[in-house]
Amino acid sequence: MRTILAGLASLLLLACSQGAEREESAPRRIVSLDYCADQYVLRFARREEILALSPHARDPYSYMRKAAEGLPLVRPRSADILALGPTHVVRSYGGGPNVTGFMERARVEVVQIGFPETLEDVRAEVLRVGSELGGPDAARAVANDMDARLAALAQRDGPRPRALYMTPGGVAAGEGTLVHELMLAAGLANFQDRPGWNPIPLERLAYERPDLVAAGFLEDRASHVDSWSAMRHPVALELLGEKPLVRLDGAWTSCGGWFLVDAIKALAQGRGQAGAR
Repeated sequence: MRTILAGLASLLLLACSQGAEREESAPRRIVSLDYCADQYVLRFARREEILALSPHARDPYSYMRKAAEGLPLVRPRSADILALGPTHVVRSYGGGPNVTGFMERARVEVVQIGFPETLEDVRAEVLRVGSELGGPDAARAVANDMDARLAALAQRDGPRPRALYMTPGGVAAGEGTLVHELMLAAGLANFQDRPGWNPIPLERLAYERPDLVAAGFLEDRASHVDSWSAMRHPVALELLGEKPLVRLDGAWTSCGGWFLVDAIKALAQGRGQAGAR
């Protein structure tokens, strides 16, 4: 333990001395600490600025996984991060609750990504973080593209089919979740009448059904359905085979970013299928 603490102290002193010597014009050296941060770094930072990404940058639920190919990965541990000599660290949750203070003491700038709850929040994060990493013009371009795509998908006249969002873990999303916001933007109503994340309403499904089902993360082999999940219940299995199914790529919904519009587009297409029945 003493050896580990001594090593961390040495790295901290080294980082402080490096930070004191840097000039404002020096190239940025960016490390991303989690897969949500990876998306923003890969979209907005220049490739030559990226020192390392999180270990999950190439996983199936990473939207920018193809852009991550060929770039180094690093565990979000302070010693491993500081050994790379970064000027900037980008994170949403990676590195744990104490990493921000530790990095700031080492004179490493921390770009903190928030946890948006609405599409307006997502757009604001794209503008803020995108401006920090790639400049205001690049951030505005992505935000404007979001606006244009959302306008094209805006609800048309007519009823809102009811959709139920189901996950392999056996939970469904209600009001107060970002998934709920995606449904509304796609012109759907949410079948789940309980706010937040709750178990799939099996009792209600026994006598009442949604017009379509949105399934998240079912394409990800790591997100297997365990033996106790409500997704294994006969009512849930029957529903999956009975109603129009919108498969949402986990990479579209795993983080709050511009790529959420891809999920809205898929839901809007599902709305058309449900309305045709």
